[in-house]
Amino acid sequence: MIVLENIHHKYSNLTVLNNINIHLKPGKILCLTGPSGCGKTTLLQIIAGIIKPTSGKVKNQFVQTSYVFQEARLLPWFTTLENIAFGLKAKRITKKQRQKIAIALAQQLGINKAANQYPHQLSGGMQQRVALGRALAVEPDLLLLDEPFSALDIGRKRDFQRLLLKLLSERNMAAILVSHDLAEAVLVADNLIILSPSPSNIVYEWQPDRPSTARDEAYIYKTLSQLLMIPEVATCFRLSTGLFVGSKS
Repeated sequence: MIVLENIHHKYSNLTVLNNINIHLKPGKILCLTGPSGCGKTTLLQIIAGIIKPTSGKVKNQFVQTSYVFQEARLLPWFTTLENIAFGLKAKRITKKQRQKIAIALAQQLGINKAANQYPHQLSGGMQQRVALGRALAVEPDLLLLDEPFSALDIGRKRDFQRLLLKLLSERNMAAILVSHDLAEAVLVADNLIILSPSPSNIVYEWQPDRPSTARDEAYIYKTLSQLLMIPEVATCFRLSTGLFVGSKS
């Protein structure tokens, strides 16, 4: 599992995170959500080891962690398959096996027809699928995702969310998803943590009463209504297509 104990973080004299305590078990999906600028991405980067917290401890017992950024960050001179296979070279996997793994992932992600295309030839949604494939190729047991669906329209977003849930379930993989979209969080999370405006602390935690496969649109919006009746949540949210007030963090 991964455990965060009393995490505090400052940028210069600005406190961003204040006494954050989180634990995540194998195979579970944790969603971090909160208003713009509350430190969601900072917290995810602390979990990833990109940033060292000002104080507190991170105990990560997962073996392999992968990170999917909000922007796809693909290498423009690589094709779809080459981008997916990029992380495998460091693991000393042969070129033939890297190709085999990349082809299988491209098929799973529905981008096999774009196997030999370059990033500039792909839509934003296709690029994000390639980025997800690159993250999955190294077979992580923990996947970190920083608002990977934010640039997609609602139809494509739902398709991508369902695809992600399917892949995580098949691989029994844990994930931490940062999102500014409360409806998305209600759909995907096994545990939802709502963060307050900066300096950020945990103001509310929610766990669903049914599996993600049984959470249809009616369930999602009923749950949204219930959550928004909670004062701590209502101070951060308004019911407007399930989005946080403000721009993306």
